[in-house]
Amino acid sequence: MSPDKPNTDADYESALNEHYGVPNLGDELLAALEAAGKDVDSLTRDDIASFDEFHIRGLEATQELAALAAVEDLSRVLDVGCGIGGPARTLASEFGCDVVGIDIVEEYCRAATLFTDRVGLTDKVCFQHGNALNLPFEDETFDVVWFEHMLLNIEAKGVALEEAARVLKPTGTLALYEICAGPGGDPVFPVPWAWDGSLSYLDSPRRLREIILDCGFDEVAWTDVTDLSLEWFRNVVESMHSRPADAPQPLGLNLLMGAETPIKAANVVQNLEEERITVVQGVYDRVNQP
Repeated sequence: MSPDKPNTDADYESALNEHYGVPNLGDELLAALEAAGKDVDSLTRDDIASFDEFHIRGLEATQELAALAAVEDLSRVLDVGCGIGGPARTLASEFGCDVVGIDIVEEYCRAATLFTDRVGLTDKVCFQHGNALNLPFEDETFDVVWFEHMLLNIEAKGVALEEAARVLKPTGTLALYEICAGPGGDPVFPVPWAWDGSLSYLDSPRRLREIILDCGFDEVAWTDVTDLSLEWFRNVVESMHSRPADAPQPLGLNLLMGAETPIKAANVVQNLEEERITVVQGVYDRVNQP
């Protein structure tokens, strides 16, 4: 498939839902919380923090990117590829934003809505099912478009970025936190975002920056956070190895990644160590319509 044509076909959407969409995810997460002694009828963001943000460095990365992008109180944010809604809830509760989350994975949208209701943020955050390549919003609707570990599953990145530019206000901001291809060769699979290369579309940092600029953006900031990412994931793997074999299931990203979590995490560490992947943050201003 040509990278300049949107991949909106049913097979692609089905594959992403199969990869990410744990059946009855919200109920499964509630059951795990209850088993861990949490009051599921009175949850807080702290109660769900260990699995709430499905990306490298979790909450810290979201807070860091929001600061880098100078996200302001009362900004209207579109979180594209919102997952179960952790970043959207962070932006609403800590930065005063109104947030719309959109994701192609229906189970994520349902779980995101469930947990947003449980922590009392439905007045600031909402979610809907949709495709980043065909955003169901009017032109010039949002102050910020937010990507965290979203473009790695998209071949037609130019289309996604043109859509982001379209729905941004003329003075809007694109904030992204993405995994890119490194110089060390193809990634070792499986990883959290793909079982194999069929759903993994990583561009080099240089190529990604070129695509963004070509889509009508002006670069404000670009930071390589690969070393911080490697340190964080090494700690994740070390924590897994140190758990007794008979210990209860942890309240962590394993609830989203499944039984293969240790393998996926170890492969991410290997990919970072061998420079097969890099991790970057970027902030861009919308300067014109592509």
